[in-house]
Amino acid sequence: MFYSFIRVLVRILVFIINGNTHFLNKERLPKGNYILVGPHRTWFDPIFFALAASPKKFSFMAKKELFANPILKWILDHANAFSVDRNHPGPSAIKTPVKILRKSDLSLILFPSGTRHSEQLKSGAALISQLSKVPLVPTVYQGPLSFKRLFSRQRVTVAFGEPIYIDRKRKLDEQYQKEVEQQMQTAFDALDFAVNPDFKYVDISKKKAN
Repeated sequence: MFYSFIRVLVRILVFIINGNTHFLNKERLPKGNYILVGPHRTWFDPIFFALAASPKKFSFMAKKELFANPILKWILDHANAFSVDRNHPGPSAIKTPVKILRKSDLSLILFPSGTRHSEQLKSGAALISQLSKVPLVPTVYQGPLSFKRLFSRQRVTVAFGEPIYIDRKRKLDEQYQKEVEQQMQTAFDALDFAVNPDFKYVDISKKKAN
């Protein structure tokens, strides 16, 4: 109930603030649960991912520090978030999302790079996908990279790729992990090109530091 209420509220706010959102290839979303995976480009791209794939509901990882505030913890808990220690993830970082995907009607939003400022794909997405028996759906966000720029009404686009199915019979060793990571990266690149052939992501945090 809370998730549905927040989603409606956020959709209204996004329309008022930006009003220029476009969601492409929703027909590619599989039935049942799945994992939306994409490059993490701004703190609010998971919000747009969730709106784009609506009416499907999602769970997502949040760093444990956010749960220290009791009010924010209540909001995150009711928005289907779960805590992860980024410095020391531990087995729960895999077990918790697998359990959610297998035993509820919630899908998962996951950024394989882990943070907005990392370009390195990690193997967690493939492992969660294999253990939960759900596909990975490559997803990209193109649009303003800061909250302030959203008010410019610059176009926001979220595009979905074809699902990637992990072979459950194949051992997820280093070689296979690299193959899956390459599949994801190729899908991200293809989606970015399809949305805008001239697109090139620039990490604005690094730009400001320079």
